[in-house]
Amino acid sequence: MTRRDKWVDPAPLEVARPRLPWWTLLPRTAKLVLTPVALVLIAGWVLVKAVRVAWYYPTSVVVGLVGVGVHRLGPWWLGGLALLVAAGLAVWWWRDVDGFRRWTRWGRTEVRRAFVYAPQWRTVMRLTSLDGKARGREYLPKLRRTRSDWWRDVVRVRMVKGQAPEQWEARASGLAHAFGARSCRVRVTRPGSLALDLVHADPLARVLPVPALAEESAVDLRRVTIGRTETGKPWRLRLLGGQHLVVGVQGAGKGSVLWATLWALAPLIRSGAVRLVGVDPKGGMELGQAPELFARLAYDNGPAAVELLEQVAADVRERAGRYRGVRRWWSRDTGEPFTLVVVDELADLIAYQPDRKLRERAQAALQTITSQGRAPGFGVLALVQDPRKEIVPFRNLFTTRTALRLDEAAQVDMVLGDGVRARGANAHEISEHTPGVAWVKEDGKREPVRARAFYPTDTDLVELRHYITGTSATVVPFPDKTERGGEAA
Repeated sequence: MTRRDKWVDPAPLEVARPRLPWWTLLPRTAKLVLTPVALVLIAGWVLVKAVRVAWYYPTSVVVGLVGVGVHRLGPWWLGGLALLVAAGLAVWWWRDVDGFRRWTRWGRTEVRRAFVYAPQWRTVMRLTSLDGKARGREYLPKLRRTRSDWWRDVVRVRMVKGQAPEQWEARASGLAHAFGARSCRVRVTRPGSLALDLVHADPLARVLPVPALAEESAVDLRRVTIGRTETGKPWRLRLLGGQHLVVGVQGAGKGSVLWATLWALAPLIRSGAVRLVGVDPKGGMELGQAPELFARLAYDNGPAAVELLEQVAADVRERAGRYRGVRRWWSRDTGEPFTLVVVDELADLIAYQPDRKLRERAQAALQTITSQGRAPGFGVLALVQDPRKEIVPFRNLFTTRTALRLDEAAQVDMVLGDGVRARGANAHEISEHTPGVAWVKEDGKREPVRARAFYPTDTDLVELRHYITGTSATVVPFPDKTERGGEAA
């Protein structure tokens, strides 16, 4: 044997067998059964994904299909159509900004969802500790449908099992900064679901002029329109069956709320269906601008004002006694007027009055009216600057509380209740350049509402006086253009 033959392996070479897929090992019968099932599952998964994309991005899908169809005609057609659409949108925005914002909302929604929320959602949920973990598995809140208006994005979320809305409210500030918003408000839409209002601009920055005086038949005491909410809906007060407390610092716009309410009630005041009783401890500087509206009016915080309130309290008890066993609720068919007690600077009556007996009498009369006056047709509209319990000890008797601009965060809780600031009602952050903007909290409703009252000018008050008295005269504005008791007071 040669030296070369010694290194040759005489054993035959083994050929590696290829590993066959597992489904090739299945019996023929199993393949015939499982193949259609697998095809159906794959088709269903693709269909679900396609429907999901079309559901969240309908405008993009439609634009894409149109683009594919036009592209078949040639790139010149496609470019010309795109240029024509862009020019049309620019002209539309120039001539009708509100209509453009309203009708192009879906396009903005899809852009914001695709480039702001969907890419960052998982990361933001982890960094804000809003995800959950169980048995080594991570659970994330589900990003559902979004809607983008020109001033806010509404992001609907399905919470992780076991989460509470308070956890999201505690992280609202972090969510706002993470998604580039000015603020974030958390609203409960249904059990397990939330809506995040990520605010980018202020829709109430513009002054709202008062509307034309309405017809008497159009005024409903359960829905008196005095302004507009930030969503564009009317701001309505429930005067019949409600008591109202308006709180704000000087210059916050309390006069806007007051005169916007009386402006809306003017047709009923003129016909006698509504009777106004007023107390103005400032010597008539506020209510004295239109004394013709009031059946009775006191210009101080002394005995005359206290006796007036006590007389109204006696009317409440007397009317309730007559209604006993006959009716449970006041209505216009009784032939008696609805009585609204307007108190400007409530603290002067029940806190700053040096005579202790007069303070106690005024407080007792107001407590009687607010606690017993709803059913027999009596309401209170009280305005005050200091909301502390020492100043207004019966705040809980007011069913609707309005917080205009305040000095401190603690005052917001005093007026609107605990927990409202976590839901976005930061009345202490209202700009001093937007008097009349307020947060409104009504009993029985969890979410506060942000709104702005109409702005009645001095010229409007002159017109209101002539409307009530039935006289016609040339309306001459006051020398100063400030709002009576609102921006200037």
